[in-house]
Amino acid sequence: MARAWTRDKEQASSAEEQAPETPPDGVEIYTDDSPPPRPLFNYWCQRYSLFTRYDEGVWITRSGWFEVTPEKVARRIADHVLDGPVKTILDVFCGIGGNAIQFALSASCERVIAVDKDQTAIDCARHNARIYGVLDKIEFIVGDAFQLIEERDPRLVADAVFMSPPWGGPSYRDFGVFDLDALEPYSGAYLVEQAQNISPNFALYFPRTSDLNQIAKMMPGPRVQAIHYCVRQRSKALTVYAGCLSKV
Repeated sequence: MARAWTRDKEQASSAEEQAPETPPDGVEIYTDDSPPPRPLFNYWCQRYSLFTRYDEGVWITRSGWFEVTPEKVARRIADHVLDGPVKTILDVFCGIGGNAIQFALSASCERVIAVDKDQTAIDCARHNARIYGVLDKIEFIVGDAFQLIEERDPRLVADAVFMSPPWGGPSYRDFGVFDLDALEPYSGAYLVEQAQNISPNFALYFPRTSDLNQIAKMMPGPRVQAIHYCVRQRSKALTVYAGCLSKV
């Protein structure tokens, strides 16, 4: 493992040198004088809750504005996941890096494997990890994590798995109770199945209105924990923990 990690750090260093110095296509830098269009304006007003170091040049894709986990919530998830034997984490839908960065910031974390199909999102995540000073603790992989899992890619070896899947944009709010079978393109049951192919220890970040009875039926084993994380005294999302990540 030590050799592999040394090689990974060399690859990370090479990737850092190749990373774009200017925002890639699809990433706009907004300011008070040049704010975003109305669909993104409310998210931009909350930018410091998404990244407290936003003004240092954080890059956010258009979809990243409503997909990224708020920093305070991501930190609490990281504290929960790393309060135990977990040292290496696979972040399956890393996006622009909100969760991966908070995992890597933990002194308990030795390594984060961050995967996303979107090259632009990975470029943003790598850039943002550099701002937070944790680039050397994260290995970024561009690809379909589930295809890599099926192929038994040797890079996807971790003590625990974290998944923050696509919710279909802000439209999830239209549902009084969110049906996890309606998640696209991956249903809740499929995510649980794939997570277990890596580790029995996993966490799933779901809409706050997700059906708890449905979650209980799809999760393996008797030890499952579901926690609502709040921002400004309102639930932001529901995180479900299994295996050693369940503290109940």
